[in-house]
Amino acid sequence: MNPIQFPAFLKPGDRVGVLAPASIVKYDDVIPGIRLFTEQWRLEVVEGKTLRTSFNQFSASDEDRLADMQHMLDDPSIKAIIAARGGYGCSRIVDDLRFDKFVQNPKWIVGFSDLTAFLARTFQLGYASIHAPMAKTITCAGAEIAAESLRQMLFGELPGYEVPAHRLNRAGQATAQVVGGNLCLLAHMIGSETETNTDGKILFIEDINEYLYNLDRMMIQLKRSGKLAKLAGLVVGQFTDMKDNNSPTFGKDSYEIIAEHVTEYDYPVCYDFPVGHVGDNRAMGVGMGATFKVSEQAVELRFLSNSTAV
Repeated sequence: MNPIQFPAFLKPGDRVGVLAPASIVKYDDVIPGIRLFTEQWRLEVVEGKTLRTSFNQFSASDEDRLADMQHMLDDPSIKAIIAARGGYGCSRIVDDLRFDKFVQNPKWIVGFSDLTAFLARTFQLGYASIHAPMAKTITCAGAEIAAESLRQMLFGELPGYEVPAHRLNRAGQATAQVVGGNLCLLAHMIGSETETNTDGKILFIEDINEYLYNLDRMMIQLKRSGKLAKLAGLVVGQFTDMKDNNSPTFGKDSYEIIAEHVTEYDYPVCYDFPVGHVGDNRAMGVGMGATFKVSEQAVELRFLSNSTAV
């Protein structure tokens, strides 16, 4: 198990940074999220420059996005960094980020999708982070439960989830660290400095807008690189807006593709978990310990405190 440390949990009045480290975002789209943080959660928001700039499809040039993120990492008064949105761009700058001041004053990094690259880097350094809704998505339709789960995790009330069973689930239980995020990013990072060690871990995956054959290819990449063989458990989240060839079709849906590639293993697996590019995108503590129980009736995932041995 990787030794893991938790940044300090938030309290009312703390400063949090909000920035766009990847794709361009419309400032108006993040105003409701910022209001949630300030008016309901009683936090002080420090806005990054990238919330109001653009550079082709990105929120800013690589250099400017790097500088915005580096400023947030270095500022000891900022207790959490919450992305405005994902999209594409984090892997272009992740290797150039410096974490020397971050380790002196650790802070929560929050986001999902393309932010998986940052969460993986933070995990490598030995710090927990949070895969969760971002400023643009936290107030969208159906996000109320997910928003509350992020608030709980940031303020030290580690959540537990219970969801219905799925026909493809495989029963079992495990207690281990949780890692994962966007499947495309996890496959993309294999062989790089931000590759995630999945041995003995509870891995969670999700994705959006991919062809089914490409999902199959990404699962094969995880399998060939040994990322599926020694898991403690697998949490399969939402695979939304997936695409198929017109004719002939791939012949399987997303969950059937994933099930095929883990059928030879015996660890617990659940499907249709509320994490991903959907309103109900529950907060997942990357690097945190959790208990994971899959039965014929339900699925339970409960995060453990920092002092709990895994």
